[in-house]
Amino acid sequence: MIDYDDSGALVVQVGEGFLLSEPLRPYEDDPTLGFLVTAYGRWGSVATAVETWDGDGLDTFLASLAEDFRGWQGERTWHSLCHDLTLSAEHRSGGYVQLRWVISDGAPTEEWRFETSTWHEAGEGMRTLAADIRAFIGSAAE
Repeated sequence: MIDYDDSGALVVQVGEGFLLSEPLRPYEDDPTLGFLVTAYGRWGSVATAVETWDGDGLDTFLASLAEDFRGWQGERTWHSLCHDLTLSAEHRSGGYVQLRWVISDGAPTEEWRFETSTWHEAGEGMRTLAADIRAFIGSAAE
């Protein structure tokens, strides 16, 4: 679900207790796009800044999952430029996609790591998520 925070920045609520926020292009005329990834719950919260080049195709990766709504074998994986955000997708029975989101302090040290899963309807649910992420990435260009 896409929304705006108190400062007017775009926020994407990816699943229960997991969101992407504060899209930012720190350098003029450079493809670097950073954003904050936050996981939260009754136990507390963890957040990390993620750096990509124009989103590193995250929206395209999610759109490809939506296009294959009938399913696929195995796991498909995407990762950010510095591996501080990794996303794995598996098609599950009943027409759902399980997305496993992993945030960490990045490769190669990976001193800390947090993992959570979200579930999305294989067709429209994934299509909506891909569109939200595309809008989120595009908002940093404005």
